[in-house]
Amino acid sequence: MSEQTDRTRGDDLGALAALGDGSRRALYEYVVAAGGWVSRDEAARAVGVERGTAAHHLDRLAADGLLEIDYRRLTGRQGPGAGRPAKLYRRASRQFEVTLPPRDYELAGRLLAAAVDRARAEGVDVDAALEEVCAAEGRALAARVRERAGRRAPRSAILGALEEIGYEPVARDDGTVVLRNCPFHDLARRHTDLVCGMNLGLLGAAVADLDPGLEARLEPEPDHCCVRLRPRR
Repeated sequence: MSEQTDRTRGDDLGALAALGDGSRRALYEYVVAAGGWVSRDEAARAVGVERGTAAHHLDRLAADGLLEIDYRRLTGRQGPGAGRPAKLYRRASRQFEVTLPPRDYELAGRLLAAAVDRARAEGVDVDAALEEVCAAEGRALAARVRERAGRRAPRSAILGALEEIGYEPVARDDGTVVLRNCPFHDLARRHTDLVCGMNLGLLGAAVADLDPGLEARLEPEPDHCCVRLRPRR
């Protein structure tokens, strides 16, 4: 996951936290249900709050990216005497994706789609194609980590990158790195061998590029990622 993606997740959490206020959530739900542009007066009447209160909450929702704003004259008249344009709101097109623990099904879908495309184009077995795609993704991850690491030790840089992706790594005293979360959890439950192979290919290639002292191994454990990083023998 990039720094931009990590910041986006934090922004999403902050935006969705705004819906914790009951009046604000009710106003948001009304705007969504309306399916179009809604004025402050309409929203205030529908939810049963003062216009000033509605304006405050609607503007907060817009500032957090949950609503879009436009200005239009509701009378339909133009020119002098037509009145000031009203401030209108509707649901924003931005998509919010926040899951706890972290999940990244978009990455899984991208890897699987790329593998199928390669298998079709090159006439190779889809498992072999998936292995190649995951290894390439792992090497790309390693390159991004190396570019950002600066003077950080490789092991520290790896753990930071895996934390951002959602693996929740924990380094043990013996040098083993346990991954407490699988970003593809639901898929792994239904398609265990497939997803565990994806994890092994991705993590194995990333670790091999960044820290030759570690190797990725399949060591399934309940409620953990199926891969564990061990000191290389």
